[in-house]
Amino acid sequence: MQFFLEVLISGLLSGVMYALVALGFVLIYKASGVFNFAQGAMVYLAALSVVGCMEQGAPLWLAILLAFVIMTLFGIATEKFVLRKLVNQPPITLFMATIGLAFFIEGLAPIVFGSQPRALDLGIVDEPIAAILDSWNMVISKFDLVAAGVAALLVTTLALFFQYTRIGRALRAVADDHQAALSIGIPLQHIWAIVWGIAGFVALVAGMMWGARNGVQFALTFTALKALPVLIIGGFTSVPGAIVGGLIIGASEKLAEIYLPPVMQSMFGGNFGGIEGWFPYVLALFFLLVRPEGLFGEKHIDRV
Repeated sequence: MQFFLEVLISGLLSGVMYALVALGFVLIYKASGVFNFAQGAMVYLAALSVVGCMEQGAPLWLAILLAFVIMTLFGIATEKFVLRKLVNQPPITLFMATIGLAFFIEGLAPIVFGSQPRALDLGIVDEPIAAILDSWNMVISKFDLVAAGVAALLVTTLALFFQYTRIGRALRAVADDHQAALSIGIPLQHIWAIVWGIAGFVALVAGMMWGARNGVQFALTFTALKALPVLIIGGFTSVPGAIVGGLIIGASEKLAEIYLPPVMQSMFGGNFGGIEGWFPYVLALFFLLVRPEGLFGEKHIDRV
């Protein structure tokens, strides 16, 4: 039982890291109704910005501040020079634009900051918490716990922001119907600029956490793929759904990696290692069949 709890807690804390990436997707989807294919590339750019500024002699706090400015300006520029030209276009057009944006970032970021893998030291030691290890003999990482706290604070702040502020209500109106939002005087361009700026900040937080965990390298762009099952389970339009979906994916993949191979081997024989890599997508497929809108997503109703 103790080992089960250790694996479960480790999975839940890993799921928070997935939720951080998924948050950026949710923000863009709520504002424009399109899946932002470039979110993984934005995470990569954010992490590279922090490391690049630190290599130029900036302390960590200043590097984070400069990276925040870079990501916010990048988000606003994306709205002004890309999305503003595509208002009222079909969602597939916006999706194709984000694909082009992803390739642009993946080419530009290494040119500006360099392409070699680098470590990112946030001053958080990735080692077991001594008190928990001594009292319960469970290995819980300090880094995972800090990342979970940061993600929880970020999710709570964003949820309150979108629920109780004028900008949040305007964002929900824009997500429902662009034309109707424009007809009642909501400045669509301003809303999109704000949302892309916030998405840039979320990408910065996710990039720092993932960069500190796995190193700042091109592989960070593929974190977007791990966010897909999170979005499918939690719902593309729900901020709380992103964190719940992340927890489900994190816990299920860790538990499946430990407990599923012996069962599969006893039934079919052979080697069933590496389940952690594909199990989240199988779980997401199940949710698509049973509840396509996700746990917290809004049901799509076609008006006729």
